[in-house]
Amino acid sequence: MKLYVCWGTFKNPLRPGGHPCGNAYDALKDAGHDPEVVKAYGLAPLPDVTSGRKEVKRLTGKSLVPVLVLDDGEAIYDSKRIVAWAKAHPASGAGAVS
Repeated sequence: MKLYVCWGTFKNPLRPGGHPCGNAYDALKDAGHDPEVVKAYGLAPLPDVTSGRKEVKRLTGKSLVPVLVLDDGEAIYDSKRIVAWAKAHPASGAGAVS
């Protein structure tokens, strides 16, 4: 699976609710997934000049990240949808007690 993000998966304490890319990444990791992180760069209001933003637009019709691409090619956009997907689809063995 691939997770397209803006510039990274960092936390932003100044942004209410956290940074969407970081929220999506954290939810996937908490669910036991290890996504390949692809930095799309650029900014949403600007034209799609980076290859990452062009690919995100090809996949979803929108330039916004984060976007999760599953191994079967399904694309899930919007951090809230990705967080919900991660909670509903934990990785095999995620949460298992050793």
